[in-house]
Parts: sequence; C-alpha cells; structure tokens
Amino acid sequence: MTLAIDNLKSKIGNRKLYSRSFLMAAWLGWQIESNWTDPFLFAIYSIIKPLAAAAILVVMYSVITQGNFQDPLFTYMYLGNALYFYVTQIMNSIVWAVIDDREHYKTLKYIYTAPIHFPTYLFGRSVATFIISTIAVLITITIGVVFLHVQLDPLAVNWPLFLLTMVIGINMLALMGFLLAGFMLVIVHHSWELGGAVAGSLFLFSGAIFPLETLPPFIRWIGYLIPISYWLELARRALVPPIAAAFPTFSHFSNLQLLGILLALTLILALIASYSFRRCEHIAREKGRIDIVTNY
Repeated sequence: MTLAIDNLKSKIGNRKLYSRSFLMAAWLGWQIESNWTDPFLFAIYSIIKPLAAAAILVVMYSVITQGNFQDPLFTYMYLGNALYFYVTQIMNSIVWAVIDDREHYKTLKYIYTAPIHFPTYLFGRSVATFIISTIAVLITITIGVVFLHVQLDPLAVNWPLFLLTMVIGINMLALMGFLLAGFMLVIVHHSWELGGAVAGSLFLFSGAIFPLETLPPFIRWIGYLIPISYWLELARRALVPPIAAAFPTFSHFSNLQLLGILLALTLILALIASYSFRRCEHIAREKGRIDIVTNY
C-alpha cells in the first residue's frame, strides 16, 4: 500500500514537472519571438515573411504557365508550399532553442540545473512559433483563395480529417526538431543552419510543390520514407479532395491507410528521436559541450 502511494505521488510529481516545464518554455518562447519590436511591426513581419515565400512560387508558376492559375496543379503546389511553412518554422524553433540558450543567452547550463524536464522544455519553446506559423499559413491560404483562384471551398473541406492530420503532423514535426536538437548539443561549429538545411532538403522529396512521380526513380524512394509526404497528402485530401485525387502519388491508399502510415512513422520517429537525444546529451555532457560557446 505504501509503495503504491509513493508511486502515485511520483507520477503526480512528474506530471507537474512536465506541465511546469512546458508552460514556462511556451511563455519564454513567446517573449523571445515577440519582444524584439513593437506589436504592430511584429504582426507585419509575421505576415509578410510567408507571403514573400509564396510570392516566389506564384511568380515562377505564372511565368512558366502564362498565368494559368485555374489549373488544379497550381492549387496542389500552392497549398503544399503554404503548409510546408510549418516544417521549416517548427523544426527550426526547437533547434534554435538550443542555439539561443547556449550561444546567445548563455543560459543552457543553468536550465540543465533547474528543476525542469529539458526535452519538454524544448517542445514548449516551439509553441509560440506554432501559433505564429498558423496565423501566417491561414493568411497565405486566404489570399490564395481570394486573389489567385486557389480552388478551396471551406464547405467542402473534410474538417475532422484535417484537424486529425494536423495534430499528428505538428507532433511529427516537433519530433523531427527534437531529433536535430540532440545533434545540436554535440555540434560545435557551423551549426546555425542545421534546421533550415534539413527542412530545405526535405522540401524536394516531400511532394510539397510537385508529385513524387516527377522525381527520378533512384531518389523517389526517399519521399516514401519520410512522414512529411504522407502528412501533406492527407492535408490536401482534407482541404481539396477532388484535386488531391487527381494526382497519383498515393492514390492506391485510402485516407485511413495514410493516417495509419503517418501515425506509425511518427511513433517510429519518436523512438529514434528519444534514443538519439539521450545519446547525444550523454556525449555532450561527457565532452563538456552543454555550455560551450563557438563564437560563430
């Protein structure tokens, strides 16, 4: 009986530790993301950044197709490009939490000695970026629908599928960032662009702006191994079902099968990221890199 009570107290204590670590990190992340300027300028910056990225795609597509925005391919590309903003931002936010705390604020060693759960802290640091990215993605898609003939009808959207896909997908992206954060603990040089480099390379293989069938067969298999491909496919199927069905990449899979694959890959990623982070953290401790400053 005493042992059971002790175990219960331990579980309650762990939950409080996790929740405290997450909420504190979320608050800190928002302060860091938003306090560098006044709210008005911050809002403008948060809106212009994703729109500028979308404008590059729009201009390139317009030049190549002579402005044929009614083609379903444009909707396919535009939505994939808009949603991919989550990939870059969420992965980078967790990686940059390590860089900021170690290199800029020089507080990582104090965080490690504080009564918090460091992995939960890293996930919490991505909350502010998720909120900002969501607003940016919504604005980007809205402008596409209103001004660029993106064929998205809110009444035809499969909202339950979309929300479930986003919940799994956002957690999957956070786990990818967590995996990279472990590597960041042991990398001491040229680490600034790790998150952006990985997100940029996966952009090619994820089917974000064109179907995987357009890739050469000898590299196409990469797209079928990464969970981002299945997340984007499910998001498109939820938002624009007829258009997504016109592209053959995953046409032989049902929505339920794709959800199963995405969930399975996310769980596998969670196991790999957890083991890798613990291993990298051990190496960083042994080699004294927790509080190292590279001066880059």
